[in-house]
Amino acid sequence: MLTSPALLAAGSGLGFGLSLIVAIGAQNLFVLRQGLRREHIGAVVAVCSLSDVVLITAGVGGAGALIRAVPWLGGTLRWGGAAFLLAYAALAGRRALTASGGALRADDAGIRAGLGPVVATAAALTWLNPHVYLDTLVLMGSVASGLGERRWWFAVGAVVASFVWFTGLGYGARLLRPLFARPVAWRALDGGVAVVMTALAVGLLVAPSA
Repeated sequence: MLTSPALLAAGSGLGFGLSLIVAIGAQNLFVLRQGLRREHIGAVVAVCSLSDVVLITAGVGGAGALIRAVPWLGGTLRWGGAAFLLAYAALAGRRALTASGGALRADDAGIRAGLGPVVATAAALTWLNPHVYLDTLVLMGSVASGLGERRWWFAVGAVVASFVWFTGLGYGARLLRPLFARPVAWRALDGGVAVVMTALAVGLLVAPSA
């Protein structure tokens, strides 16, 4: 039976986890887009959620010390992540500028991406983002360290938050499909994706090195 302190720790992890992932970012925008397209949603949700399981477990287990102990690691992640985000932003911008917008219709089976590229993109948007290491390994690990043995209940709450959020975002996106039945809506979404990812990439490049 769970004790009250354990429940409180799990609840804290749930709330803290949601506060970190419920934000407009590259990963969430990709999950939303795949949900709207009904394209490999389960695989994308699984990649994002299971990645969080690994990262949260490592963070609560104390792996955040590695990031602080290896100065060049943060810089490598920062430049690699920025390059990937800029490339993805360029692709989204090209889609947004397509005159007809027809190539963005969610039900056009001829433009469906393969499982491999979709999974690879989801993984890259997760693991090449330096902020994910700051959030899960350093920040979450620091908060959890103050909970003693209850830190693992904190981790359970954070993991539940990840699964709930990505599942809801991926499968709940279908509620917006009537809006995105119009090509102009897809072009607006991709334009927003291009802007957000470019801003994230620039933010990584101009951020001072740790």
